[in-house]
Amino acid sequence: MARAPAVILLLGWLSFAQAPSPRELVRGQPEPERIGALVEAGALPASELDRARAAEADREDEAILRQILYGSVAIEDLTEEQGRQMVAAAQRRLERRRVRLEQAKKLVEEGALPRLALTPLLEELDRARRTLDLAASRARLLNELAEMARAEAAVLAVPAARAETPSLVERFEGETGFHSGLLTLIATAFEMEFKRPLPISANGSTALHRAWGLDHRGRVDVALDPDSPEGKWLRRYLEQLRIPYYAFRAAVRGRSTGPHIHIGPPSEPLRAGGG
Repeated sequence: MARAPAVILLLGWLSFAQAPSPRELVRGQPEPERIGALVEAGALPASELDRARAAEADREDEAILRQILYGSVAIEDLTEEQGRQMVAAAQRRLERRRVRLEQAKKLVEEGALPRLALTPLLEELDRARRTLDLAASRARLLNELAEMARAEAAVLAVPAARAETPSLVERFEGETGFHSGLLTLIATAFEMEFKRPLPISANGSTALHRAWGLDHRGRVDVALDPDSPEGKWLRRYLEQLRIPYYAFRAAVRGRSTGPHIHIGPPSEPLRAGGG
């Protein structure tokens, strides 16, 4: 009989660790307030309230990840704040699983649970860790895009800054208007030359450019260091086609963040209703 509470705890952990079925989602889970009332009445142990609160928090974090990490929203339409929310949600879910695993290990050491009971908890921990890795990777890419937008906001929007930072920003005036047909031509030529797709980081307006007050429509950012072999090739190719571009070597002096090649005319200040 002494093992009954441990078995109940294990069943609670497993039901929390497993994703709810569609039927369970329709029925809904007991709310912490309802569980709290039952705990107050002595009908349930206090640990059930903690589990209900953790389960509710886990569902909230899962909703964040479904929307931002696994949703259909393109990364260029995400904001830096959404990136932070995504990583924080993944970190919280990982920490909850670490706590449950440590609690289960103690019960195993006490002989209240079989060692095999740790297997599903270890699997859940591994899935949560991989989710965090994916979220962190996506957030890093989002931060890189943000640095590119900041670079343009700091340099393109302030003509004086270009004169003060000639080594960081180079401009090729060009003579040809830029359009989607030319982008297809450039991307095809790049892939033939380097056997990989052109790393376009922003095609037209993005949430990050709008956040920095820039109208980026009709412009394309390519995530290439202007001084890399690929960057030098792209710059020469653009010059041959007389397509205007900006080569950004850094977002600000002394930093290596934000290097990219901006194809097309300079971004303009975003007007009301634009973007």
